[in-house]
Amino acid sequence: MNAVTFLVDFVFDLFLMVVILRVWMQAVRADFYNPLSQFVVKVSNPLVLPLRSVLPTLGRWDLAAVVLALLVAVAKIYLVQILINAPLPMVVTALINSLFLVVFQFLSILLWVTLIRALMSWFSQGYHPMTAMLAQLTEPFLAPIRRIIPPIGGLDLSVLVLIVGIQFVRILLGNMLI
Repeated sequence: MNAVTFLVDFVFDLFLMVVILRVWMQAVRADFYNPLSQFVVKVSNPLVLPLRSVLPTLGRWDLAAVVLALLVAVAKIYLVQILINAPLPMVVTALINSLFLVVFQFLSILLWVTLIRALMSWFSQGYHPMTAMLAQLTEPFLAPIRRIIPPIGGLDLSVLVLIVGIQFVRILLGNMLI
């Protein structure tokens, strides 16, 4: 049963990452024609489009995608509980846990995107669509840090500060869930 639970957990986490990326890309108005954007939209459209007919878009926030992320998290919580023969949580508890799960997953994605962007900055030469997308996703988080801590001698510490901040919040969230 552990193998099935692992697979369910993995599949739901992957799809949740795609939906979170969709929300994030729309919020930062990332390049829609980027290959990563196209992938995210095509994978999430079958479930986002029906919800969009009911839920409006508020400014930069696609409520249909946000609600889908929460629904995916709730479905994951209930399905894993069923698979491990644990009692099912009440709906309110599942919604609160799903909100924590979505935020935790977003922070995990932000951590990896920031690390990958930092590593790619050392090796990439010229324009690359993936580098541009990573910059569009991380710049709203790095720019405020750079205003407080400007690059020192050509060394940009904003990435390090962001990674430490992400890890701090992830640990706080992990302690709240225990």
